[in-house]
Amino acid sequence: MTPTIAPRVRTLVLLLLAAVCALLAGAGPVSAHAAVTGSDPAQGAVVDQAPSRISLTFSEQVALSDDSLRVLDPDGKRVDTGKPSAVGGTTYAVRLQPDLSDGTYTVAYQVVSADSHPVAGAYTFSIGAPSKTSVAVSGQGADDGVVGWLYGFGRYVSYAGFIVMAGGAAFVLACWPRGSGVRPVQRFVVSGWLALTAATLALLLLRGSFTGSGKVTDIFDLSLLGQVLQTKTGAALVSRLLLLAAAALFIAVLFGAYDKREDPQEKRDLTFGLAIGGVVVAAGLAASWAMSEHASVGIQAGIAMPVDVLHLLAVAAWLGGLGTLLVALYRAPADAPVDASAVRRFSRVAFGSVLALIATGAYQSWRQLGSWSAFTDTRYGLLLLAKIALIAVLVGVAWISRRWTGRLTEAAPATADREKVPAGAEASGETEKRAGEPADESADELTDVPAGEPTGKPADEPADAERAAQLARQRAARDAARRKRLRDADPNRFGLRRSVLAEAGVAVVLLAVTTVLTQTEPGRTEQEAEAASSSSSSSSSSSAADSATSGALTLNMPFDTGGRNGKGVVTVDLDPARVGANEMHVYVERPDGQAFDIPEVKVEFTLKAKDIGPLPVVPDHLATGHWSANGVQIPMAGDWQVDVTVRTSDIDEVTVTKNAQIG
Repeated sequence: MTPTIAPRVRTLVLLLLAAVCALLAGAGPVSAHAAVTGSDPAQGAVVDQAPSRISLTFSEQVALSDDSLRVLDPDGKRVDTGKPSAVGGTTYAVRLQPDLSDGTYTVAYQVVSADSHPVAGAYTFSIGAPSKTSVAVSGQGADDGVVGWLYGFGRYVSYAGFIVMAGGAAFVLACWPRGSGVRPVQRFVVSGWLALTAATLALLLLRGSFTGSGKVTDIFDLSLLGQVLQTKTGAALVSRLLLLAAAALFIAVLFGAYDKREDPQEKRDLTFGLAIGGVVVAAGLAASWAMSEHASVGIQAGIAMPVDVLHLLAVAAWLGGLGTLLVALYRAPADAPVDASAVRRFSRVAFGSVLALIATGAYQSWRQLGSWSAFTDTRYGLLLLAKIALIAVLVGVAWISRRWTGRLTEAAPATADREKVPAGAEASGETEKRAGEPADESADELTDVPAGEPTGKPADEPADAERAAQLARQRAARDAARRKRLRDADPNRFGLRRSVLAEAGVAVVLLAVTTVLTQTEPGRTEQEAEAASSSSSSSSSSSAADSATSGALTLNMPFDTGGRNGKGVVTVDLDPARVGANEMHVYVERPDGQAFDIPEVKVEFTLKAKDIGPLPVVPDHLATGHWSANGVQIPMAGDWQVDVTVRTSDIDEVTVTKNAQIG
């Protein structure tokens, strides 16, 4: 590396690291991928009588622990009893102690979403009338704080390690086979393997605390590690470690037996075998992310997971190969520089990777956003716009690199002539200077004393052998420096090195944005949750106003049957909600408020305190998303449990439940 370039490289690397740290530090609390779409009692609600249980409805299925749902009285004491459990679809409940006193109660929840991210929060409701409470309601989840930061950093390192390892090996195998014997390239690829292995082990240890208490002291809790190993994420991390063992064998062969093969046919056969094995191992590693994160949940998961694998492989081939090319351009020995043909082959690989990224990225964007408005109305959409902008910049810089590659290819014959050393020049110790070559301070000394020539002492004395070896090393260093100066004097190679360095800098920031993006709630989920919440809030307000005048009761219950078009909100109106005959209307709407029809709706009323029910009601279909039943008999006043069974297809069905005071 020339003295004028080295400070620039160091400065650019420091600036890039600072930008990455600022981006990761400024990311704020990581949004969860499952959102609360409803609760009973609702947030801020004031109920006349103490409920027998509280329930929360999420936008997707979640994993529960014994302390996932906690209810605290005004003094901060727990009043929930038993373990939380699923009561249908994506609704989960925990029972409460009987005869709770009036006041404000706090509901705290901490669960793990289906795509492995923790969901935590709290809200309050009141019995009788609001009161002061000693419980501090905080929006901080277990994924915030030191453990959350460490887990996020571990994810970044794991992505970077995979890209360096897989992309670097692909660059050597497909673009520059000669690079298998270049030490800086070997160290670069091996460092990717070490980073990915270390990050995976760290994520395994951090996982229990990350999804639980968030305490640093719980990182080495073996009981938590045992629980993690039984989860989908734990299985994915263990699978990744097993595949890394296979990757270590692949790297050993690539930089060992492959580099030593001289027979062309044997080398071609080994290249084919390594290519097949490398693709299988790399795809398996990529699948360890796809099977446990965004792609594994939501719509079209069966398509999304292989698309996500292809996306990760394309990123590795492009950015990992780019990093390896940068190392080769700056650190490869002067007698084995990366040749123009290797750069040209990588240019074709990078172009194919970009095309794959565009196709897979477009599908992923549609799947995670769902609407154009989500680009600007959600945090996920804004991060995705930033990622798209960085990719556009990266492609622009890559186009400049491609132009330098073309010039380097055209100038390759002339460069080869300049780098040739006349036969016998080194053997005779010739010291004639080439045109424009700087003077060598040790030239006189090396000219007068050829390698192995006596220096005035008997040849058998150790000093002569040491002197000869020293002079030979000096001569080799001088020749290497001459070739390096000639190489660096090539303006085309110099321009290519600068443009590739700029590409690598943008790629570092792009990887940081991508890491934050994978930890952010998808725009589709965020908008559906907001729509359900606003629909529930507006319906609750309308219900409160109607109840004040007519005594009618309105219950809003989000549901998710798990199938296609299985999400929505079912609303039950009961008028006048008193003992005797009542008129019931049932409305089914999508999360965006649009009415839609489903094959079947059933309603049951149960008064558990008196062991009455369930009393089934099958309403008649009147219009799109509207069912009705007259003469619904409520025999006794009390806290009735209303169960609504919703069937959206032949096999997709769920029952949602709410309690209501009738009579």
